[in-house]
Amino acid sequence: MTRVLLTGFEPFGGDATNPAWEAVRAVADNPPDGVELSTACLPCVFGDAVDALRAAVERHDPELVISVGQAGGRPDITVERVAVNIDDARIPDNTGAQPIDEPIVPGGPAAYFAELPVKACVAAVRAAGLPASVSQTAGTFVCNEVFYALMHLAATERPGLRGGFVHVPFAPEQVTDKLQPSLPIAVTAEALRVITVTAAARAADIKAVGGATH
Repeated sequence: MTRVLLTGFEPFGGDATNPAWEAVRAVADNPPDGVELSTACLPCVFGDAVDALRAAVERHDPELVISVGQAGGRPDITVERVAVNIDDARIPDNTGAQPIDEPIVPGGPAAYFAELPVKACVAAVRAAGLPASVSQTAGTFVCNEVFYALMHLAATERPGLRGGFVHVPFAPEQVTDKLQPSLPIAVTAEALRVITVTAAARAADIKAVGGATH
């Protein structure tokens, strides 16, 4: 069985919940067949999130890491293609830190591509009747920092480790007072199960439309 680590985040930005972690917990309660699953909840704090990620990787020794974060305003499950070497926070993290235009790894590569079959994962989620798309940007907040740090760890210290990042929409209870798309946690969790199984089963991606015009 493939050893898989799923990570989510604690709530941030004034929300009482984070659908990324709630969905990861739901997957752990009903894990897919064929994987040995472990989970970790990361703080929404620059630097500390990376430390917690590294600690979880050391503790569980996964072959595959899928980190999950909230992307409020997106309507579907988005599998990220690329992480960039920059922290540029529009809002403060949970300790009030707000780095602007700072490298995640000084002197590191400008970007890393995910080591996931991104388009195959999207196709599998869609085949399950759930909304999904390829994303070309993981933002420049803590999610992107964790994504970049994960890929840098794989590239420099843990050869053979594969990983990537998935962004998920708000949960319905987060949008009762605002016009924003959302998905129930159960739906998000099922999409994560599909992505986990797909990524564990294959490394090579498929040729499919998934680009963007802007």
